[in-house]
Amino acid sequence: MSRIHRQLPPKGTKIGLAFSGGLDTRCAVAWMSRQGLDVHAYTADLAQPDEASPADIPTIALTHGAKVARLIDCREAMVREGLVAIQCGAFHLGVGGKKYFNTTPLGRAVTATAIVRAMKDDGVDVFGDGSTHKGNDIQRFYRYGILVSPALHIYKPWLDQAFVSAFGGRKEMSEYLEKVGLPYKMGTEKAYSTDSNVLGATHEAKDLERLETSMKIVEPIMGLAHWKTDVRIEAEEVTIDFAQGLPVGVNGKDHGSLLALFLECNRIGGRHGLGMSDQIENRVIDAKSRGIYEAPGMALLHVAYERLVSAIHNESTTDQYVTFGRRLGRLCYEGKWFDPEAMMLKDALTRWVAPSITGQVKLELRRGDDYTIVSTKAEHMAYGPDKLSMEKVAEPAFTPEDRIGALEMQSLSVTDNRALILHHLSSVKRLAAEKPLSKLPIGDE
Repeated sequence: MSRIHRQLPPKGTKIGLAFSGGLDTRCAVAWMSRQGLDVHAYTADLAQPDEASPADIPTIALTHGAKVARLIDCREAMVREGLVAIQCGAFHLGVGGKKYFNTTPLGRAVTATAIVRAMKDDGVDVFGDGSTHKGNDIQRFYRYGILVSPALHIYKPWLDQAFVSAFGGRKEMSEYLEKVGLPYKMGTEKAYSTDSNVLGATHEAKDLERLETSMKIVEPIMGLAHWKTDVRIEAEEVTIDFAQGLPVGVNGKDHGSLLALFLECNRIGGRHGLGMSDQIENRVIDAKSRGIYEAPGMALLHVAYERLVSAIHNESTTDQYVTFGRRLGRLCYEGKWFDPEAMMLKDALTRWVAPSITGQVKLELRRGDDYTIVSTKAEHMAYGPDKLSMEKVAEPAFTPEDRIGALEMQSLSVTDNRALILHHLSSVKRLAAEKPLSKLPIGDE
């Protein structure tokens, strides 16, 4: 059974660390290795847009004291899980129609499972990462880690009071690295922090914790700042082709792999600032936080996919798609993407909704989320213009006489409902007269 170390494991212990190459994980590697631990650093290549070359990061871990440092290619896996999320509509957060595409939760599902599998191959049984006790990631990394390896032990430096007391902030971590001969050159301090992968970027903390601070302080890393009036953005038409629920072409071109296709969608959506949103969310500890999100490729594919869903499937199916998708989105957010309840929902949506999604959507993209759907084509559609055409058709789907019968049949439920409402109101009046409701024990009353 998994256990969490409250303090540093014994000297000589092999420990696997999810290593990003930033100040905090550099400090963790330097400190743990100098405390006698055998640090194995694992860096996930997520095609993260804020890294010029993820392949260079493991070398940094070695120079800071890691015994072993490995790069794990997670790019295809990231795109695969992102497309499953699109197929399922697994997005529970949204404000005014703008969605958060769960890009960080999906990234943790891929990263943690890949790293722990690599650790098992290396005979490493203690797992650590840079997440803090206030966030969601500490739960996500923990759940995915022990899902892969139930006997996995956990040591997170930011849960060890000794580490936290020694390195309370960036200043203390930078001073420590300077002291051990590994100076960290801090660039210009941003007013927020950023985490990213091929699916999207998350900006949060610092100045963004204040709701009076708008997303305009963010410098996008996946596209253009569409709110800047001096940024020129030309309108552009783009066609997305789907076959059995998966994107297979962009502007008529087969890109050879889902990863290459997705990167092209990021480029197209990015040059319009598509898919940026400002969200207030409930963290897994039931306290609210705020984030600014980018996801140009996810947004582009999501619009096209949902357009086809609405044209192809009936209302009851689309209703289930929305209901199941929202629930699945929250499970993903909580670090439960591979739990049985999530697998059940994914199976239903990918088996009964996605396979029928074969068609093409053409859109005109302008600035931000300003776009127009130009045309929709599909191999099969529940939508048919002749069914409800306002013009005369040779063989109408139904006649005025049919509609009269359908309306009169509804009188049964309408009159039953009317009688029930009247009965309910009468019952409530009697209840109020005979047995007043007790006062609730709230406050000083």
